[in-house]
Amino acid sequence: MPTGNLADFAINQEPRCPVVLLLDNSGSMSGQPIQQLNQGVVVFKQSVDEDELAKNRVEVAVISFGPVVMRQDFVTIDQFVPPQLQAQDLTPMGEAINYALDLLENRKADYINSGTQYYRPWVFLITDGSPTDNWQNAAQRVRQGENDKKFSFFAVGVQNADLKILSQIAPVSRPPLLLNGLDFKSMFLWLSQSMKQVSHSQPGATTMVQTAPVGWGQVAT
Repeated sequence: MPTGNLADFAINQEPRCPVVLLLDNSGSMSGQPIQQLNQGVVVFKQSVDEDELAKNRVEVAVISFGPVVMRQDFVTIDQFVPPQLQAQDLTPMGEAINYALDLLENRKADYINSGTQYYRPWVFLITDGSPTDNWQNAAQRVRQGENDKKFSFFAVGVQNADLKILSQIAPVSRPPLLLNGLDFKSMFLWLSQSMKQVSHSQPGATTMVQTAPVGWGQVAT
């Protein structure tokens, strides 16, 4: 599995704040949903890029599913070029989550091998559907990883997302959120503010990030 740019550690010795964007580009996302999602990722890039410290600390990887494709390996925000996703296929959510967690473990090994400090990673899943593959193993890995404090996992449902299954994948302490309409812009602004807040803290410190949505979503019930 690929890993991010190792040479960059010698140039940029800042601690890393990694986030994986797991983005649903299945056929049901066609039209406005995929367009608004693409625009939201651009807003995320622009917002973090405005913060001199965060843009050198926040690393992003993008994995789309429908089918599972790594659109962007880990790079710092200043090097990130937001992809333009197109709605395509089915919803292999389980495969996508497993791929993301493997990619994350490899990147953490890069940090350790290069002596680079890092913050607890975030995995941010966005979907409007229901998994079309086996997702139970991925859900177990998410729950175990959260319990072991390996990462923080967030699940966001859009429109007709299967919130019952998302509730079985997301950690109990952080239930899935239902996006208000197609307000991806507000969601990604919240995510960028959260990443900036974390990146300004000390690696290893417990940073209190407001995980309840502000204006863009609601806890799925």
